[in-house]
Amino acid sequence: MDNKVAIVTGSSRGIGAETAKLLAKRGAKVVINYARSATSAEEVVESIQQRGGEAIAMQADARDMKQMKHLVDETVKKYGTVDVFVHNAGMSFPKKTFEDMEWEEFIRKTNDELQAAFVSTKLVLPYMKNQNYGKLVYVSSGLSNHPAPHFIAHGTSKGGLNSFVKYIAQEVGKYGITANAVSPGLVETDATSDLPEEFKQKQEAFLPLGRLGRPEDIAKAIAFYASDDSSYITGSYTPVSGGGEMN
Repeated sequence: MDNKVAIVTGSSRGIGAETAKLLAKRGAKVVINYARSATSAEEVVESIQQRGGEAIAMQADARDMKQMKHLVDETVKKYGTVDVFVHNAGMSFPKKTFEDMEWEEFIRKTNDELQAAFVSTKLVLPYMKNQNYGKLVYVSSGLSNHPAPHFIAHGTSKGGLNSFVKYIAQEVGKYGITANAVSPGLVETDATSDLPEEFKQKQEAFLPLGRLGRPEDIAKAIAFYASDDSSYITGSYTPVSGGGEMN
């Protein structure tokens, strides 16, 4: 990935941070996007630079067209283009049963998820089309296919994202652009740190590989789709779940 230019949304911590570090390690120039965690984003940049990589941090709400346009414009001004885009920005959602949830709570997550994917894809595509090359990678969730209690808003939003990815892949393939979804299972991150240890142990016992995912596990799958190793794969949905999402 030498000299490829990558934007990774939501990359100040967790899966996004590990993805940014791995892409930089493999030679990409990486834009670390964050919404609020400026200090964490700068720490990711510093980690990359200490290892000889190139990265900058930029604030933008992934749902906001104006903010994301500024991010993409500044990326192109500094690095010349955009070769890789990773949609990883996390959106908050209510953890409730369907019976307890109001429509406004339910649809907000789907709106946020798809708006962020729509806005960012719309902004990076012109550069990818111009060079007849691009890698679009979207972070989904196993909950889109395998329901769990209280995750209906999250799972439904990611199901919509899965369909979005296929439509994008079908439309932009003729420009040498691929679009793929990577679907993590339960991963040890800040977002899951509040889950009961007993629950995590039950999940590990269920998994064929016998452990929960780590951010670097997901980052490696994303890096595959961001590289030319995946040049003949598009519109795919890839579970990265230790065998937890077998069809």
